[in-house]
Amino acid sequence: MSGHSKWATIKRAKGAKDAARGKLFGRIIKEITIAARDGGGDIDGNPRLRLAVDKAKGSNMPADNIKRAIQRGTGELEGVNYDELTYEGYGPGGVAFIVETITDNKNRTVAEIRHIFSKNNGSLAENGSVSWKFDRKGVISIPKNYDEDDLMMIALDAGAEDMTVEEEYFEIVTDAGSFDAVKKAIEGKEIEIQEAGLQMIPQNTVKVDGKDAEGVLRLLEALEEHDDTQEVYADFDIDADVMESLQS
Repeated sequence: MSGHSKWATIKRAKGAKDAARGKLFGRIIKEITIAARDGGGDIDGNPRLRLAVDKAKGSNMPADNIKRAIQRGTGELEGVNYDELTYEGYGPGGVAFIVETITDNKNRTVAEIRHIFSKNNGSLAENGSVSWKFDRKGVISIPKNYDEDDLMMIALDAGAEDMTVEEEYFEIVTDAGSFDAVKKAIEGKEIEIQEAGLQMIPQNTVKVDGKDAEGVLRLLEALEEHDDTQEVYADFDIDADVMESLQS
């Protein structure tokens, strides 16, 4: 299993916890609001908004909540003035982190993110010092209920870069510009999409174990827990058995 796939497994487990705590709705509402503000409230003409709304529906968010978030973004309803900020840093073992946030208070967020890094044996870095190690890619996960060759042909014909077979799903990777077209092509064949989105994928991974592995997962969890965090990306690679023991 690749470092990215291991990390994705953690994200899925974390997503379930977020949903149980109601945090997931808050993050999706922020994303819908920002997407509508920057690209307008027309779902068909705004791919980022369409993706956020799809995620909201997949999380069983009430339609009224989605509508109000869009209206706050377009200015039809009064709302909070949000800013998108991305932070870069290093954790134990030299693991690189990217933290994407949406906040209504820049000064508070940067101070708190810096404190989280420092408290967990990491350090906040200058913008650009980490991001060059990652590429923004589209990632689409499909349940293993379909023929592998047929699915690969559909994805590649639509512009996908690659498809890998993981333990429980197929993972299709696209460049950022082709993501929407590939997703639409898959949906057009009435194929179930388990998860889809744009992610920062590490070009290479850093192997960590022992105390460093424990520290990396602790830092990841702390960053994910912050109320302003939308996404956290990291380039670590931890053996599956080590990860299971640390998460148990």
